[in-house]
Amino acid sequence: MRHGRPTIGHLDPAFVGMMDETKEGLKTIFKTENELTMPVSGPGSSGMETCFANLVEPGDKVIVCIDGVFSMSMKENITRLGGEAIIVEDNWGEAVSVDKLEGALKITQMPILLLLCMLRTSTGAQSDAKASCKLARQYDCITIIDTVTSLGGTELRVDEWKIDAIYSGTQKCLSAMPGISPISFGERAIKKLNTRKTPVSSWFLDLNLVMGYWGEGAKRTYHHTVPVNTLYGLHESLVMILEEGIENSWARHQKNHELLRDGLEAMGINFLVNKKDRLPQLNSVFIPEGVDDAQVRTTLLNDYNLEIGAGLGAYAGKVWRIGLMGYASRKENIVLCLSALEEILASK
Repeated sequence: MRHGRPTIGHLDPAFVGMMDETKEGLKTIFKTENELTMPVSGPGSSGMETCFANLVEPGDKVIVCIDGVFSMSMKENITRLGGEAIIVEDNWGEAVSVDKLEGALKITQMPILLLLCMLRTSTGAQSDAKASCKLARQYDCITIIDTVTSLGGTELRVDEWKIDAIYSGTQKCLSAMPGISPISFGERAIKKLNTRKTPVSSWFLDLNLVMGYWGEGAKRTYHHTVPVNTLYGLHESLVMILEEGIENSWARHQKNHELLRDGLEAMGINFLVNKKDRLPQLNSVFIPEGVDDAQVRTTLLNDYNLEIGAGLGAYAGKVWRIGLMGYASRKENIVLCLSALEEILASK
């Protein structure tokens, strides 16, 4: 009989060593040298709230790019923190317009922050984070970039693109358990944090306190009990990605997307997002006319042990969202998906 090993203590020297390795792994896949790079104890939404709670103060003007379901949670966070949300809205399924963004930056007096979701899981659209960050710098505007779906699956270069603050999740292209949110803060974001006029509204998410625990070296200041086993899962996920190579992971996701795309289009199934704005790890496709959305997804799950996502918001009942993320982005999964869909649709 095999037995699991006991959970190690969150202040144990062995665990502290793993914390340092996890930080270094995250720095590698974020493509950054930011010292303030760490996993937040909580899902991607916790990473989002960490960035907002530490960087937004009452009265701050914050440009929020609205182009999908989760944009509204960004706006809600800004409002609750006392910030003023300046909305830049684009159609669902389209990339954020850099021209619209520049227009908002020009007319907004003293914008402090810019919030952009790099990839939309609700639509499968990819926005140009590099161009948006370059533009924001021209207006001395600090950037916060959502990469919950991006990290590990799509090109992302925090230092080269001069991203000020960034957050992600573990359950997408990292293929780790949910419940951890990697974040990274650059020099401008740290300066904004250190020169706040008001205390950070959340004690739990206050990076001034958390970094006492996640700082370098063996000496740590206890802040909270971290999810040890979940962090072990993240550590192993990072080991696997680093063994493959982050650039190779990006290439694998793109290659597999093209394989899936070719098969779907051969069946007459078309994509929601245009080719240049399409992301490889989340494929939103229109449901063929006359096909019962829920029935097909139920058959896929029950008969083929295959789950695809339903459409969200305005696209509920109109599109399927097919994920090719992390370890699941494999040729055998694509063959299964295509053959299953072909069999089901042929029987209609």
